[in-house]
Amino acid sequence: MLYTGSRVETSYKSNRKVFSACHYHVVWCPKYRREVLVPPLDERLEQIICEVCEEHQAEIEELEVMPDHVHLLMSIDPQFGIHRLMKLVKGRSSRFLRQEFPVLKRKLPTLWTNSYFGSHDRGSAAL
Repeated sequence: MLYTGSRVETSYKSNRKVFSACHYHVVWCPKYRREVLVPPLDERLEQIICEVCEEHQAEIEELEVMPDHVHLLMSIDPQFGIHRLMKLVKGRSSRFLRQEFPVLKRKLPTLWTNSYFGSHDRGSAAL
């Protein structure tokens, strides 16, 4: 464990010879920013996101599903890549949610937009 200048504890993960602390804040929206992520759909979406992240050793720090967008704060192995994880999360959640909630097929041509916002938190910048 190392401490940054603000005395916040930063934990580093290792993958053979690579040590890293990559924290990402990712935000994405349904197509046309429609407010479709409401109960019980939002709870199922959280389950799917947790499953995908667990399968790929991504650690969820915070997850919030709003009616028209999703916030995900996580740490992930930089060699796996945030783009791969987001492709898996959006692909699996779209497929499962559209199968389990047919109303989505009538409201939207696809569940998610093609894009997402991703910001990398540099925890060691204060060193």
